[in-house]
Amino acid sequence: MQNSAWKKHKSCGTSSLLPMTPKKPQQWLQVVGHAGSFHVGDYGTLLKKFCEGEQQCYLRLMEDVLRPFVPVYHGVVQRDEQDYNMMDNLLTHFNSPAIMDCKMGSRTYLEGELQVARERPQPRNDMYEKMVAVDPDAPTVQERALQAVLKTRYMQWRETLSSTTSLGFRIEGFSWGYLRRLKQLRQVLEASDFFRTHEVVGSSLLFLHDWTGRTGVWMIDFGKTVALPAHLTLDHRTPWVEGNREDGYLWGLDNLIDILANMLPLT
Repeated sequence: MQNSAWKKHKSCGTSSLLPMTPKKPQQWLQVVGHAGSFHVGDYGTLLKKFCEGEQQCYLRLMEDVLRPFVPVYHGVVQRDEQDYNMMDNLLTHFNSPAIMDCKMGSRTYLEGELQVARERPQPRNDMYEKMVAVDPDAPTVQERALQAVLKTRYMQWRETLSSTTSLGFRIEGFSWGYLRRLKQLRQVLEASDFFRTHEVVGSSLLFLHDWTGRTGVWMIDFGKTVALPAHLTLDHRTPWVEGNREDGYLWGLDNLIDILANMLPLT
């Protein structure tokens, strides 16, 4: 093995690095739109800027029935005094893959974020500009006068623009061919202790396929996934009402599976 510039520490004891030949770093990472938060690691790994909440999720997931549906977690590494969560790079075994990121659930913000925004309301000019760039008629008369909107208002308005609130999933570029994997995932989610006891917000499904016919779907992005109080569990299908913590994940997955199933006979 070549010497690595990455120093491994805080070992989580989940698994050792794969004995793979180092490959040329790929330009495509597992998540799009997070420049600076990711680096391609050695031996088929991906390094994501450290988030303790996400680390705790991966540690739990490595012991859960959902393990085959998430990147394998290898612990924490450090580079230039910055900690990173190390996980499998899911693109490693694909040849020039087509990639889709589909954000799951009926909302992409935590209830706690709404509470903080209400307690410290601050009209935002930047969010107003984003709003009018998409829909000039969206701001209220008061918002037009201020040339600003509250973050809570912006977050909830933004969700109405996508299929997040109407179907429970949001799509950025779509390919079909994953129905079997999604049905397997749904079955495992319904049996998962981790899933039952966590609010899963802002998490995505990563879809990959290449010209060889290889396909895969994995759950990624757990930075906003939080453990529930001991007395509370979620079914992930009940409509969200502020305070019930429901996230609509399975509701969105049900809709996604139904849509794919309806598409298949047409292809």
